[in-house]
Parts: sequence; structure tokens; C-alpha cells
Amino acid sequence: QVQLVESGGGLVQPGGSLRLSCVASGSSVEIDELAWYRQAPGQEREKVAGITDRGDLYYLDSVQGRFTISRNDSKTRDNSKSTVQLQMNKMRTEDTAKYYCFAKWYVLPGSQYTWGQGTQVTVSS
Repeated sequence: QVQLVESGGGLVQPGGSLRLSCVASGSSVEIDELAWYRQAPGQEREKVAGITDRGDLYYLDSVQGRFTISRNDSKTRDNSKSTVQLQMNKMRTEDTAKYYCFAKWYVLPGSQYTWGQGTQVTVSS
């Protein structure tokens, strides 16, 4: 199984920057996709950015050019660890939400996924 531990949320002023980090660890699991989702009160959870182990990227239109997702993978004989970061620049009040880390991996014939516990990001003056 894969466990996700997030960090880096907080309060920032409009125009400021924050960096979210998520460490995904599990036994001999190769994670396909790592992503960040967010959910504001009264709204549906939406995908903000994603990155696959092949380097394919996804960004929500409203964060394109402001947010950058990156990942680093390491693997030993008995364990695997991936770190995904979301660098958020030029932040806006509408970026305020709880941000969730997401990981998907393949367990043939299908796939499995898991969520982090979420970290609050508040953009306010």
C-alpha cells in the first residue's frame, strides 16, 4: 500500500507564493500518477495539477503559468518513495481551498489510488 504525507499549507497574501510537498511511500509500488486536487467549501474537488512517471503534465487552466508540479522518485529493493511538490506563485484569493495529494499505481489488471489528509491553503490580505 501507499501512504501519503503532505506539508506546506498556510496563509499567504495575494500575489505571494507557497510550496506544497507530499511524500508517497510504499512497498515495491511504482506510482504512475501523482497529483494535487483542491476543494473549496461548497464546491466539488477539482484537479489542479498532475504528473505521471513518464513526465506527462496536467494543469488546470486557471493555474497554468502560475503553478508548477514536480516529482522525484527513488526505489530500493524493498521500498519505493516518491515526492511531489506544487510550487504556487502569483496566488489569488480564488486559490483558497484544502489541497489534497493523490497517488495512483497499477495493480494488474487494474489500478489503485489513495488520498492524503489534505492541507489548508488560504490566500488573503
